[in-house]
Amino acid sequence: MKFHLKTYGCQMNVSDSDIVRSILLADDNNNNDKIEMDADILLTNTCAIRENAESKVWNRLLQLRRADTNNPIKIDGKQKNNNNSNQKKKKKKKHNKRIIGVLGCMAERLKEDMFKDGTADLIVGPDAYRDLPRLISALAPNDDDDDDDDEIQSLSMLEQAINVELSFDETYADIKPIRSNPNDVTAFVSVMRGCNNMCSYCVVPFTRGRERSRGMDSIVNEARILYEENNVKEICLLGQNVNSYHDRNGNSNNYKMKYKEGYNISNDGFSNMFRLRGGAGYYFVDLVEAVSDISPELRVRFTSPHPKDYPPELLSLMAERNNVCNHLHMPAQSGSSTVLERMRRGYTREAYIDLIDDVRTIIPDVAITSDFITGFCGETEEEHQQTLSLMEYVQYDQAFMFAYSMRGKTHAHRSMVDDVPEEIKSRRLQEIINIFRTNVQDRNIKEEVGKLRLVLVEGESRRSKEGSRQWRGRTDQNKSIVFPIPTNIELKAGDYAVVLVDEARGHTLKGKLLWRATMQGFNELGLGHHHNQSSDSNNLTIPSLLLNAMAAKL
Repeated sequence: MKFHLKTYGCQMNVSDSDIVRSILLADDNNNNDKIEMDADILLTNTCAIRENAESKVWNRLLQLRRADTNNPIKIDGKQKNNNNSNQKKKKKKKHNKRIIGVLGCMAERLKEDMFKDGTADLIVGPDAYRDLPRLISALAPNDDDDDDDDEIQSLSMLEQAINVELSFDETYADIKPIRSNPNDVTAFVSVMRGCNNMCSYCVVPFTRGRERSRGMDSIVNEARILYEENNVKEICLLGQNVNSYHDRNGNSNNYKMKYKEGYNISNDGFSNMFRLRGGAGYYFVDLVEAVSDISPELRVRFTSPHPKDYPPELLSLMAERNNVCNHLHMPAQSGSSTVLERMRRGYTREAYIDLIDDVRTIIPDVAITSDFITGFCGETEEEHQQTLSLMEYVQYDQAFMFAYSMRGKTHAHRSMVDDVPEEIKSRRLQEIINIFRTNVQDRNIKEEVGKLRLVLVEGESRRSKEGSRQWRGRTDQNKSIVFPIPTNIELKAGDYAVVLVDEARGHTLKGKLLWRATMQGFNELGLGHHHNQSSDSNNLTIPSLLLNAMAAKL
């Protein structure tokens, strides 16, 4: 059978879709990502973190059902309608020829409610993807059945078409993901699943389950294969709470172990009241070090972390390793200690600021990104102003900002009131967006324009046009940059290039390509993590060795 898979939501969903693709292809199905209605199985991997995300999925499912009804599948050159006009009225409608399936967090949150009004035929939670072949087989129509058999089959299929059981140990470590675009030079590698933090606003622990980590050997092996065999130059280690990674069974002699039993890896001022800590095994800093050891030409970054799990050893490793990216995602959610307490984040504004200051001392050229929720239960104007002031203080390089949306099953849903009016939420959201946009423009002009950045080339920019072709790529700080393609330099996706930043527009940079490079070569010129370039384009403090190299290259 042919399947089409569409993904909504976070990077973890993208990674999960790669796992689903692998499972279905191994079961002799065919992937059809181009023409949706040519597929027999229409799958949607869903997000449940906000109401708006779920609304998009509901709209898609309704559109798919209408399209399925109006566009019958061709079988043996003939069109076969989903409705059997000769079927007796007393019998139930035969199951649709196209299987419409809901995967992921929304399936886990709503469960059988997704069957409402015949919207979905198949519901599978994020820990049950191995069961997809069995469920699809149960739903697949058998054209040789007579009408009586069809009725029996349709009555039994509904019971078999759902699996939303959460697991304490499922990590899919033995499944090789199949990416939607195998030519991409960046790749996600899932290292852990679930979350134990139980923030009061968040549904993730209920849709993704408890934390469990993959074995470090399997992660390092997957990353090595991606680099050595698939031309991947950047690995993003992925998890719902990625820096709480802990392989408790790790005992390989191939890797260093920085922590001993009983060591608490959280920073002062951050609590771990919702998760058991400590014990033997490998921690996140061990994993980052092991993956970065694969090659000095392989970039390593990670998402999505929690601020409490940034021990000094991890920050020091990032400063020391030129191939561990100078980019930290540090979700604040609010700048008010009282709101943070209601959110059950486990830290105060002051502790968060202290951590930011420590990070910038240890890694001076770091880019810091964040998440913010505005209009959380009981948020006052004063608390909102504290969020604005935190954004002014930190000067984030990127931020993901949303108005609060109450989610069922959460602590906030059980114990709080969503009492901030929607118009106030919208106004406050626009205010934090405005302050971010102003800050990021000013920061990029100050910190980026005039600097030489090592850029991982990802491909031709969508801004390219005939007579003015442009490449796109990302810096070590995960900033998008575009630059013209010179005729005298051969360049391809996966190459590193030295680019002089000469313009900043919002959080996108523009620059001039100087030469193709290697990461080691760039660092040997004194431009790695430890070198502090001037950001004044008229007064670049470039070593004489670099000047000689530029003269030779240009």
